[in-house]
Amino acid sequence: MSLIIPKDYDPKLSIRETEEAIRYIRETFQDEFGKEMGLQRMSAPMFVEKSTGLNDDLNGVEGPVSFEMKGLPGETIEIVHSLAKWKRYALKRYGFGMHEGLYTNMNAIRKDEDLDNYHSIYVDQWDWEKVIAKEERTEATLKETVRTIYKVIKHMEHEVWYKFPQAVHHLPDEIHFVTTQELEDRWPDLTPDEREDKIAKEYGAVFLMKIGDMLEGSQEPHDGRAPDYDDWSLNGDIIFWYEPLQRKLEISSMGIRVDEKAMEYQLKQADQEQRKELPFHQMLLNGELPYTIGGGIGQSRLCMLLLGKAHVGEVQASVWPQEMIDQCEAANIHLL
Repeated sequence: MSLIIPKDYDPKLSIRETEEAIRYIRETFQDEFGKEMGLQRMSAPMFVEKSTGLNDDLNGVEGPVSFEMKGLPGETIEIVHSLAKWKRYALKRYGFGMHEGLYTNMNAIRKDEDLDNYHSIYVDQWDWEKVIAKEERTEATLKETVRTIYKVIKHMEHEVWYKFPQAVHHLPDEIHFVTTQELEDRWPDLTPDEREDKIAKEYGAVFLMKIGDMLEGSQEPHDGRAPDYDDWSLNGDIIFWYEPLQRKLEISSMGIRVDEKAMEYQLKQADQEQRKELPFHQMLLNGELPYTIGGGIGQSRLCMLLLGKAHVGEVQASVWPQEMIDQCEAANIHLL
């Protein structure tokens, strides 16, 4: 368990006021985000059959919560880690056309998560996916999409300030772009997390690009990424410098999705070539799925960021070790 306790923390809002702000942020942001990005809200599964290959492997080591159901004997059902692959399949299945897309409320359980101020075993995010042309699989498309998302977040900050002026946490006006290799070149002796803290503090808001492949110096990835959804050369994380905790805060992981060539390469790099036999992977390698860009935006993390909260448990109800609950309560951090 890792926990940061800010000195003289003031939550600004009572629990009931915080709940009101959470509802306002979640309802308002999803409407504005969907409109700005041209996305339709869709229903999504909380669990999928293991045999489909649709569940997200995250870093490749986290185990999903799974169970068996009476109606499908012999089949393992997994609670989703995210909907990264399901969304791309859904765009084909529901007949979405060029530059059309979807977003959905995604609720997941990540039982192997290391708990701290930012991380919970309960994950809630807006998962989104949009059809693009093959020739739009470029860094320019990625950056343009990041700037659009950042514009919506900045507008949301203004909306929250109008209703809860005493609580809003102010964000930088612009987002900057940097690659993981540039971070390693600049700070070769620091860990990836330490590099992210450094660059986030310097710029305030950063889109950290190219996550998953080997770095030139360490010959290790900056961070793990599943090999079968993001193209490691066209992905990244939206990261803020978060003053209340004196650390970086990641809000979104996103990217242009793998094409056939990138899928082959990344599965080989990850020693996961056996996944090519799964139905989703077969469809992709056979050219049956659209080219897409997509990602996830943390709902609780966005609430935490905009309201200046010290712990994600102040904006979502989850399960925490009693030691963490006691330490937080003593520091005026009220976990839901």
